[in-house]
Amino acid sequence: MAEVRLASAQGKWILLTTVLGSSMALLDSTVVNVALPRIGLDLDADLAALQWTVNAYMLTLAGLILLGGALGDRFGRRKVFVVGVVWFAAASLLCGIAPNGEVLIAARALQGVGGALLTPGSLALIQASFHPDDRAKAVGLWSGFGGMGAAVGPFVGGWLVDGPGWRWVFFLNVPLALLCVPIAARHVPESADGRSHDRGFDILGAVLGAASLAFITYALIEADAGSVAVVLTALAGVATAVAFVHVERHRPDPMMPPEIFASRQFTAVNIVTLFVYAAFGGFFFLAALQLQVVSGYSALGAGTALLPITVLMLLLSARAGALGERIGPRIPLTVGPLLCAAGVLLMLRVGPDASYTTDVLPALLVMGLGMVTLVAPLTATVLASVPTDHAGLASGINNAAARAAGLIAVAALPLIAGMGPEAYRSPTQFDQAFNTAMLACAAALLAASALSYATVRRPAPDCHHPECRTHGCVTAPPLEATKPGDPESKERRHP
Repeated sequence: MAEVRLASAQGKWILLTTVLGSSMALLDSTVVNVALPRIGLDLDADLAALQWTVNAYMLTLAGLILLGGALGDRFGRRKVFVVGVVWFAAASLLCGIAPNGEVLIAARALQGVGGALLTPGSLALIQASFHPDDRAKAVGLWSGFGGMGAAVGPFVGGWLVDGPGWRWVFFLNVPLALLCVPIAARHVPESADGRSHDRGFDILGAVLGAASLAFITYALIEADAGSVAVVLTALAGVATAVAFVHVERHRPDPMMPPEIFASRQFTAVNIVTLFVYAAFGGFFFLAALQLQVVSGYSALGAGTALLPITVLMLLLSARAGALGERIGPRIPLTVGPLLCAAGVLLMLRVGPDASYTTDVLPALLVMGLGMVTLVAPLTATVLASVPTDHAGLASGINNAAARAAGLIAVAALPLIAGMGPEAYRSPTQFDQAFNTAMLACAAALLAASALSYATVRRPAPDCHHPECRTHGCVTAPPLEATKPGDPESKERRHP
């Protein structure tokens, strides 16, 4: 195992490599929403196509991210990370040249596969490469710089959409990959977990999980059609979900071992995660559309408008985590969703000709403070709810659950709000449906607050604590990786 020091030249190159790789995925998760109205108009796509533009990526990423980490341990973390970067860049190029919505959606699904390989790999490389005394600082720098990438994403995306066009939102990933891959090949040491060869891969579980999400998502997006195909797809989604649970209970090497859910608090906090990140996913998908379609903002204006949330998370997430450790997670996980619900309800004031300073900014500031309050304690509670040797696995499950929740929300909220296929072309129609959707998001956050108050308790003092203290991603909580060389790492890194 390599033990590179952070202050060395090689240490700086490794950090740059991982930041570049993770920034590709973080940028993509934040900039695409801003580009959706222009994509729809340019490709003559309906609302369902815009939903799939977001969800095709989230579907493969959520379904395969646990498997991606295991592949890195088996075949080499650098190798799988580089494959993920190249795959992601190639899919991005295909997105950028897509002649129609169908090709764009397929390319977005391929992007998610690349994201599932590089996202866990970037943090695993840090854990495997750096000296134990430098790992915590390296993780902090990685998460901080990655958060900065997420923060500038909507701004850069809006500038590209208003300037050279929405296709450059995807082309942007290609030069990042061209910079990242040679640096990784030259400066990042290879590492793997030799004990991983004793375990198999739960490919069947991953396929069943992703298929269930795909079927359910399709049924929700196409529900207005009311066809037999929609009903059959919904039934297929339920059947594959049941099959997934059955497989996980009977495989010797399950991706999501059922015994981890023996902890009531772990189960409860993951349900809280589903409610919270469903609300977040729906909010960010619809808010970018509302600002452009109804309030008349440019793509750059909409992207810039959403910056305060990420900035607040970058500035305050570490302090919120420290506060949660002092007072316990129950209060932050109860108050945080309440603040987010208040921010979502304040968005009801954002309509035609909305003022940024009096209408939009107050809502985003309250929303951002709520996210700051709950995200770090949420991750800490997940890690504290299971034995230390399952901490990495618990974090991966929680991250995948958050992404799946956002996926379902983007599919379900337009249906709940009564948005027609052409709703985003009509400011009046979209405004009315947006208000209904924000009420649904607020209800989900209130449910999360109530569940947290009823179930969350102070963790044991000797539990596993998060290493990612600074966090700026709004689509999922931070991943926690295993320390290579830890005798328990086999259990933590191999779901």
